[in-house]
Amino acid sequence: MNDDAEQQHLAQANPGYAAGQLAAAFRTAAGHPDPETRRRGAERGRRWRAVLDGMANGLLTIGSRTPVAGLPAWVTPEVVRGGFATGEPSAGGPLLDHEIATARRAGVPATRRALFAHFLSEEGLAHLHGLLDSGRYEVTVPEEAALLTVAWLVRAGEPAAALDLVEELAPFADRLRFGPRPSGRPVARADFVHRSTVADARAALAARRPSTAVETQREALAVWHPFGDELLLHWLEVTDGRGHIRLPGPADPWHARSTALLSRYRDLARRHTYCTRHLRPKENLGILRGALEEAVAARELTPRRLGLLRHAVASMVRRRGRPGSAGHTALRLRQAAHAALPSHHALAGVVLGRLSGLPQDGGVEEVEAVVAPVSEREAGETGVPAGAVVPAAVRRPVMAALSAPVATLVERGVVPSAEVLAELVPQLVAATTAEAHPDPALRSLAAAHYRAFRNRRSLLLFDLQRQVRVEELPWVRAVDAQRAGSGADEAAAGALRQLGGLAVRAFPGTILPNPLVRELSVLARQAELGAPFVEELAADIFMGTFTPKFLTAARVAAELLGGSLYERYYAIDYAAVRDLAVIEAAESVLRSGGARTSPGFAALCRQRAAEFAPGSGRSGSWVAGNGTVIEQAQILTTHNLATLVHRVGIDPGAGWDDVALRCFDTVCRLTGRVHHNPRPLGTIKDVAYAWRQMVFHLSLCPPDRQGDTLDRVGEVCARQPWHIAGRLAPALTGLRQVMSGERVDRSTGRRLLGWSTGRHWLREDPAPGPRPR
Repeated sequence: MNDDAEQQHLAQANPGYAAGQLAAAFRTAAGHPDPETRRRGAERGRRWRAVLDGMANGLLTIGSRTPVAGLPAWVTPEVVRGGFATGEPSAGGPLLDHEIATARRAGVPATRRALFAHFLSEEGLAHLHGLLDSGRYEVTVPEEAALLTVAWLVRAGEPAAALDLVEELAPFADRLRFGPRPSGRPVARADFVHRSTVADARAALAARRPSTAVETQREALAVWHPFGDELLLHWLEVTDGRGHIRLPGPADPWHARSTALLSRYRDLARRHTYCTRHLRPKENLGILRGALEEAVAARELTPRRLGLLRHAVASMVRRRGRPGSAGHTALRLRQAAHAALPSHHALAGVVLGRLSGLPQDGGVEEVEAVVAPVSEREAGETGVPAGAVVPAAVRRPVMAALSAPVATLVERGVVPSAEVLAELVPQLVAATTAEAHPDPALRSLAAAHYRAFRNRRSLLLFDLQRQVRVEELPWVRAVDAQRAGSGADEAAAGALRQLGGLAVRAFPGTILPNPLVRELSVLARQAELGAPFVEELAADIFMGTFTPKFLTAARVAAELLGGSLYERYYAIDYAAVRDLAVIEAAESVLRSGGARTSPGFAALCRQRAAEFAPGSGRSGSWVAGNGTVIEQAQILTTHNLATLVHRVGIDPGAGWDDVALRCFDTVCRLTGRVHHNPRPLGTIKDVAYAWRQMVFHLSLCPPDRQGDTLDRVGEVCARQPWHIAGRLAPALTGLRQVMSGERVDRSTGRRLLGWSTGRHWLREDPAPGPRPR
């Protein structure tokens, strides 16, 4: 869900959706073959049953900021898919093991209210002060930071603030867990982040199973080829120079050796079951073994068996030489060396042992030590040869747990997309948020709390309500006065520039995902930059309205892009946008409580959608109609790019022309997915997003470099496959027309937009022909 008021839904929640989710969960719980999956299905079913029961009995008000009767908005609700609250608080439920242990040590009843009272006693406060100083605690839900905040206020000489906070928490002390979880180690470095934990890496490696194909090949090379050589040599003893085979008499030792070979074969077949070629009667090894069994049993061979045997012996010698010859020996030595290489499964076991000694809930700071070649000591303990190199497939889970500055993770490919970056940003924003507090103990607590708060799942909201913000929580308000001044603002502004610039440089052509927008918004509020960030809206739940910050973001774009290529290409009147912003700001001052929507901005987006969206005016789905309006909002606001450049001041690094060219690389890659795609509309929207970002960055290039950059774009396009170059040719022509001072001529050029209420022109297969330049 989105973080702010733009999240919009239908006027009431649909119980049919919840019923469908319940039915799906029950089917999983009843019929899935995996026991753990059945257990998770049963748990999902319990939660959806609670949703339906709460909707029926009035306990739940789906769509409200306070969905659970009797619980204030700051309480973290248990939320299931779609933003539905179940009625249970996340910090509720049965007492956890550490709570029971604390009650036992303190000699108080094992109830939450008794624990709450204990933590407010002299002994309990001393315990909390010790946790604050050591940092050996965890905050997994925001409520677990509440009593630590009380303890800090008491120690800081703020008893009145501590008492006010206790009075606000006390009515819920019997239901909610307000105390922290103990931890065996202090919190990690604030400037380091990780995508997965050591425990995640261990689980991924432990889940690896030996490869059947690899083990089959290894067994063939190490077991059955050498045994086949023994059988061949055994038959060659009774083969003359012309290839005739004559069995010796019954008393000849050859028969005793035959019996021993067959006994060893049965032992090998029982212990080595991957490779089964030796069981095939038409394979050479099967022929040699079958003939030997017949010779031992009957002391003679049938003519058919004898013919098969002669052919097998001759072909084996002809193909690889006689066992013991130079060529044959060299071949078997190479095969033995290959078979002796350790398997990925065995090497994963070595890495698992190295990871077991690290803290399991953090990342890996020294990856190279974990994936180094096998040491002599490890070879002695595991049987894996010393010096064996850990392969990429085993290194990959460890690399995913690398703990390092986020720019390093992007550079090393651990963060491959803006969506993954958005998952990590809360860790960095937590550290930046905490920097506002001068006291080290309060900084650590604030960082731990913010990380927990960002795990709070968003609610389904109606009527332009916004999600609960971190500053609304009582324990955060209680220490707000402890925040430092301009130093904290500068730290937030610096973090905002770093993260915003990293997202734009590392993932050009990618729209900023909503979780990342949410974190950038937090930093912008802390830095007091007046930088409006807007979320991507969902077309299927869009109600046709926008909050005022959309118009504010469009005004920021107007300040940056007035008279630019971007304004001309998308046929925007940014002067009119600025005037509209002034008018609505004045009207908002006259209203009591301020404006909740921007009707002028919504009307402008609808007008532009009707004029410019491909296929506008034709019959189409209402979702597509909503999409055309939302896309115009993204065009007018540049979907946060102008805010990042004009208000935040991000640095393009190598230059705006370089970013524009890399955006076009994304355009080409995505356009390639349109060809022969039966459902290409989602891809076409992504193409238009990347194209819009390219036009934006191109507009920021100095005027004398824009033409050269567009020429380079044309050269890149000309090197693409015909279906990519042909599809993009009208868009490039349209852009060239605008750059030369003309309007887009629809007979030869196109303005590339993503949403359409009719059939989008980018879907059509172009005719192979000359490449655009």
